[in-house]
Amino acid sequence: MEVRIGVQNVAREVVFESSEGAAEVAAAVSASLEKGAVLTLTDDKGRQLLVPASVLGYVQIGESEKRGVGFGV
Repeated sequence: MEVRIGVQNVAREVVFESSEGAAEVAAAVSASLEKGAVLTLTDDKGRQLLVPASVLGYVQIGESEKRGVGFGV
């Protein structure tokens, strides 16, 4: 599943693939925002991503497969 995180006052977004489901990612984001704690997510290679909840701009939880473009789709 593709996850995009926008950070306040930063032009680039953080994009990574996660093996967690959409509900698990949404629950982790909600919990970190409620507590004001650090959002901790793990990508599909086992690396951890830590983002302070106070600087989160947005979190977009996408689909696991990319849509095809062109006539061969």
